[in-house]
Amino acid sequence: MAAAAQSNKSQLRVGRLTKAHGLKGGIKVEMFTDDPDGRFTPGSVFTLQVPTSSAWHNKTIELIELKWYNSHAVAFFKDVPDRSVAETLIKAILWIDHDLAEIPDEEDAWFDHQLVGLTVLRDGVKVGTVAEIDHFPAQDLLTVKTDNGNVLVPFVKAIVTAVDVKAGTLTVTPPVGLFEELPDEEQPGAEKLVEYIEPDAASDAPESDTPAPAES
Repeated sequence: MAAAAQSNKSQLRVGRLTKAHGLKGGIKVEMFTDDPDGRFTPGSVFTLQVPTSSAWHNKTIELIELKWYNSHAVAFFKDVPDRSVAETLIKAILWIDHDLAEIPDEEDAWFDHQLVGLTVLRDGVKVGTVAEIDHFPAQDLLTVKTDNGNVLVPFVKAIVTAVDVKAGTLTVTPPVGLFEELPDEEQPGAEKLVEYIEPDAASDAPESDTPAPAES
């Protein structure tokens, strides 16, 4: 999770580059924000989340223009003059600086810093504390610190049923075995969690920073 140097600033995940568009460097954008016109203004500078092996690692990119084609957002960036360069940016996640005092306008949307530290409740009983939020193309995952170690919780409505920032709580209804040790034969397999993070569930995800997808 990215963090800015200024104490009053953080980073907000606002989109993912999905596919080259045309021959002049355009790239389709999957939006993780309900305010694309406000986030994607000419001159906006984005931090790129890419693999360490990418030539774009640890670099930022400046937006020239955002256009819409058949309801699809297409971004044009400085130093991305053609399709071949655009293709090197596919799957990059875009982050932008934002003020920590800013509050999301939409319902069920939170910034990462609002979620970290929340008490995680199951059936009204504390099971842990949110320690971190990891953002992946398919789904966000919450790292919940418990007495028995860290637990990864898919950030989907089927599991995270309520978030109350003012009360400092996050309520979960996890599958059996996620927060407790079970005999090996009863442990939920990977396919069980996949039910929550495959595309159908991902479309129902609460928004985090994206916050998720969230503006967040």
